[in-house]
Amino acid sequence: MPRKLRFYFILPFALLVPVLITAQQYQEHVDLNVIHRIKTAEFGGGGAGGRGGNASQVMNTMWSLTDRYGPRLTNSPQFHAAGEWAVTQLKEWGMSNVALEKWSTTDVTSGAIPGWQITGYSGAMVEPSYMPIIGMPVAWTSGTNGPITAEAVLAPITGPADLDKFHGQLKGKIVLTVPVQELDFPTTPLASRYTPDQLNDLTTELIPIPGAGGRGGAGRGGAAAALAAMTPEERTAFQTRQRTFFKDEGVLLTMTATARGQSGTLFGGGAVRTGDPTQNLPQISVTAENYNRIARLLEHNVPVKLAFDVKTEFTKDTDSFNVVAEIPGTTKPNEVVMLGGHFDSWHYGTGATDNAAGSAVAMEALRLLKILNLKMDRTVRIALWGGEEEGLLGSQHYVKAHFADPTVMKPTPEHDNFAGYFNVDNGTGRIRGIYLQGNETVRPIFEQWFATLKDLTPGVITIRNTGGTDHQSYDAVGLPGFQFIQDPMDYDTRTHHSNMDVYDRIQAADMEQMAVIEAVFAYNAATRPDKLPRKDLPAPQPAGGRGGGRGASGGGRGAQ
Repeated sequence: MPRKLRFYFILPFALLVPVLITAQQYQEHVDLNVIHRIKTAEFGGGGAGGRGGNASQVMNTMWSLTDRYGPRLTNSPQFHAAGEWAVTQLKEWGMSNVALEKWSTTDVTSGAIPGWQITGYSGAMVEPSYMPIIGMPVAWTSGTNGPITAEAVLAPITGPADLDKFHGQLKGKIVLTVPVQELDFPTTPLASRYTPDQLNDLTTELIPIPGAGGRGGAGRGGAAAALAAMTPEERTAFQTRQRTFFKDEGVLLTMTATARGQSGTLFGGGAVRTGDPTQNLPQISVTAENYNRIARLLEHNVPVKLAFDVKTEFTKDTDSFNVVAEIPGTTKPNEVVMLGGHFDSWHYGTGATDNAAGSAVAMEALRLLKILNLKMDRTVRIALWGGEEEGLLGSQHYVKAHFADPTVMKPTPEHDNFAGYFNVDNGTGRIRGIYLQGNETVRPIFEQWFATLKDLTPGVITIRNTGGTDHQSYDAVGLPGFQFIQDPMDYDTRTHHSNMDVYDRIQAADMEQMAVIEAVFAYNAATRPDKLPRKDLPAPQPAGGRGGGRGASGGGRGAQ
């Protein structure tokens, strides 16, 4: 295990008592003694010679979720095994009401999520010369039913018109479905932390400019741009039509790549799940450098033969789950504070930064509160979500079952008793602040909470929204849900949905910092006299009109 950076904190005795920190709008009662105890439990209290008996467990949890049980594609055997392990661990830590709270994926518009896993993969170019292919089967595609060797054809599909263009030319072929990927020369570091200027910029409100585009990517055009311009419904319909076209044409296997996948890093997602996904053709996501060599040979009319042997397995169970556990409150047990992140991942790596990190941090924060035997008025509950990568499905199902159906927006009693939700889903980067998600009324509260943590974080607070993760499910029904601001690190450049999303990219000191801050926020929310203030209850939203999910193609993690 890599050597960990150690932190020690010495506070004057006079400060280790409850104090009042005042603001113009609010007075928050912040217990500095509890904060000191949380830090000591996580960072170690054994002096210079050791970490003490209650040293951090967050990296042990990370190992279990990644090296041991990863990856955790929703409903895969690894996903279920990881869930059972998490339940066992949370029970061993003494948590209450530990369970896998099941929900069904059969009502998902993009298709139910079957169990699926890879049991074998090999790929290579065998003519005009040998080259092993760095690749991975795309989720929910079939195997090759044994080794295959066939000619490669470059057939970029950018829209419905291209389907007619290649009619009758693809039988018995392995098809490259996107053009050569234009790779920028990398001149900036793969990983970075926020600078003071960047953090200061985050504090400003974003004023919409009429006609301005979204964040997007580099604007390379081609198939990716055409698909990005479609609505989710249009994209699913086109991909379904494309799948049928390739099968009718007699294609053996399809290959794809993205410009994002440089330096041998492989990025990917999942295939269409509408209809019967077991009938999907084998589809391989290939690192851009390998893909481009093959595509350029074909552009120069050099015949290419490829060989693949792909083994995948499906199961018919379409029920998924969220992992839940809690520490019951003492005087207001019906009122609930929640913390969590998504438990599922893609299958290219082991799902470390996305998002075993957030799951491990939430588990560690709950463990800290439990081992310190802190008395909290409200119940503190952890939820680790399934189906996030397919569109925030687990958290949406949970919110609908417990708090409100956003299509009718009629709150339940649990909605009335909800105090707040804190989410981590941006990888290994340490917490630098929090997004208010447009909820200005909590700013003075969070300012005072962060004021007690200045030795760990600058505590930047921005009114901006951030998208693509599970706090949005709470925000959609008027509940206070928040995502922390985290250092970018190499999340977007190397680990998000890639084969490099592995344990080795996780920074232990960052994880410990996050666990302390999340534990402090949960404790403060569970003990303050009032629940966190809310925005107005949104109007009912028609089914299918909310969006906001990441889906198979990923989603934005920055401010929007």
